[in-house]
Amino acid sequence: MAAAIPIVLCLFFGAYSATQDFKRKPRLAPSRSAAHRPNQLLSAGLQEKPSQEEPLSWRYPEHPAEEAPRFPPEFEVKVPVVADSVAAMCGENYVWVEAKKDLLGVGKPVLSADLTLGGCPAIGDDPHRQVLLFESPLHGCGSRLQMYEDSFIYVFTLLYSPAPLGSTRIIRAKDFAIDIQCHYHRKQDVSSAVLTPTLSPFGHSGASEDQLYFSIQLLTDDWQFSRPSTDFFLGDMMKFEVSVRQFHHVPLRVTVDHCVATVIPHVDTVPRYVFLGNGGCLFDSQLTGSSSRFLTRVQNDKLQFQVEAFKFQQDNSGVIYITCNVRATVAAAGVDATNKACYFSNGWREASGNHEACSCCDSDCGRGSQGHVTKTAARWEGERAVGPITVKEKPLQRAN
Repeated sequence: MAAAIPIVLCLFFGAYSATQDFKRKPRLAPSRSAAHRPNQLLSAGLQEKPSQEEPLSWRYPEHPAEEAPRFPPEFEVKVPVVADSVAAMCGENYVWVEAKKDLLGVGKPVLSADLTLGGCPAIGDDPHRQVLLFESPLHGCGSRLQMYEDSFIYVFTLLYSPAPLGSTRIIRAKDFAIDIQCHYHRKQDVSSAVLTPTLSPFGHSGASEDQLYFSIQLLTDDWQFSRPSTDFFLGDMMKFEVSVRQFHHVPLRVTVDHCVATVIPHVDTVPRYVFLGNGGCLFDSQLTGSSSRFLTRVQNDKLQFQVEAFKFQQDNSGVIYITCNVRATVAAAGVDATNKACYFSNGWREASGNHEACSCCDSDCGRGSQGHVTKTAARWEGERAVGPITVKEKPLQRAN
């Protein structure tokens, strides 16, 4: 009996202790995942069914406002300095004529075959002074004799007749003639006629599918502003900028696939000059020896290039239109043979530095579709135009 008492006491105190532990143990809170499950479902794109009083609505975003072009505070068309490029000396029975190789004063020599004295070619040149030399007897090289009571005059004509550049039909100067007069018995005098040049354009932009906005515009000489004037002279550089504006889109890279110059605003006319093509190869510098080129690319959505002013041979109006096929691709795709900006300067160069992409410019790089704005895979295209461009000619100074 005595041994049973401790056992009963142990059972009693054990039950009492368990009762107290149960009372002190806190109630478990619901799990964190269970508490936040509704919010997680909403963030995953699941929404509660809206009530009839609060329907879900969506409105298509508005197009971005067109940015007004920024013009420089002061702008003045640069009038070229009259070129003093012809001199002559009349002897007792001959005439000696010197003509600067940079006859037009544009920093580029003319071809000696394009310049004659009354049909007679140059007898040589002076490499140090950069002049072409002509010599003729007074009765030679198509001279004309004018007789007066107290004098007589021999008149020679220095004729410049530029051939089309390379294999193209374009010219960057106009035919002109300079009369050289040799006066005798009273005085000797040499005079020359004058020469002149021109150019003018405007740019335009437009919206495309997928909220892409392609544009092409002329810039000032410092590439900082939209050019407010459309007047140029032969030998000037026409400076263009093409761009693509994005709405809701992945980053894009803009290139120029194809450009053609015509005398009316239609690309399928004659004469026409394709100075850029083959998926972004600027041919003009290779074909004509000009300084036309792309600038080094700074932004993927903008591309700048310059083309030396030109006009079509035997076109007195001097008016041209330039139409370009502009292309945008996903910037992450990189530069390749069909999406590049190449120009020729002692070899083909690419504006982004990927010169290997230009290796096909002398063959066939493959071409995408042209025309209106389209989207195939990750490519968008649009046709943009600049014009009319009116080409003027530079004046030549009379030689005394």
